[in-house]
Amino acid sequence: MPRTARKRSDTGTYHVMLRGINRQTIFEDNEDYEKFLQRLRVYREECGYEIYAYCLMSNHVHLLMKEGAEYLGKIFRRIGASYVYWYNWKYSRTGHLFQDRYKSEVVENDRYFLTVLRYIHQNPIKARMADDIGEYPWSSYNEYIGQADICATHFALSIFSDDIKTAIEQFSSFNKEENIDKCLDYEETKRLNDIEARELIKDIANIQNPNALQRFEKDKRDLVIKHLKNNGLSIRQIERLTGISYGLIRGV
Repeated sequence: MPRTARKRSDTGTYHVMLRGINRQTIFEDNEDYEKFLQRLRVYREECGYEIYAYCLMSNHVHLLMKEGAEYLGKIFRRIGASYVYWYNWKYSRTGHLFQDRYKSEVVENDRYFLTVLRYIHQNPIKARMADDIGEYPWSSYNEYIGQADICATHFALSIFSDDIKTAIEQFSSFNKEENIDKCLDYEETKRLNDIEARELIKDIANIQNPNALQRFEKDKRDLVIKHLKNNGLSIRQIERLTGISYGLIRGV
């Protein structure tokens, strides 16, 4: 079946998502996150795009951006090839890392622009990876509150106010508001019952009893927990089946 042509944005602005193939983790440690952000900086100069918001999660990426001299397809071929080459070298692996085709939706007005921006910044909260959006280190929220790096922050702030101090205060309040916003996303992973989850833990960790995960070295244990979360297991479910404390699991 032929692929559906992408809708073109009249403003050139899009909400874009990249995901690891088969929901694979694409960021194993801080160095990986930093490397991907570096790629965004480098190709921003070469491709001429602007980034308004980003959030890097363990197995996917959200971007709010505006095309420049090159179309999205070419931009993400450049970014993807560069990051995957480095990632494969680091982890001694071969093959694809990202799902074949990025997802995108058009952003045509200021109202939806702000909705997407807030949706992106609240991703770590909804995934229970942070209690406050300012605590999550791999999103663009703090670029708006402090020093801008990758993001072109002026446009979003100017929607709130011409006074920079007022704009930042209103931006922060808006981004932390509870909401029922629905934007482009991948379908949520199906929740497993405890029997299915138990078998998944045993399979991923190569153990006979989920409780054995408690005896793993920290780095190996945390990697298993990260994969369990990516496969849809909740913190409470992992705690219940492995006996590992809620706080330890939440910190991974």
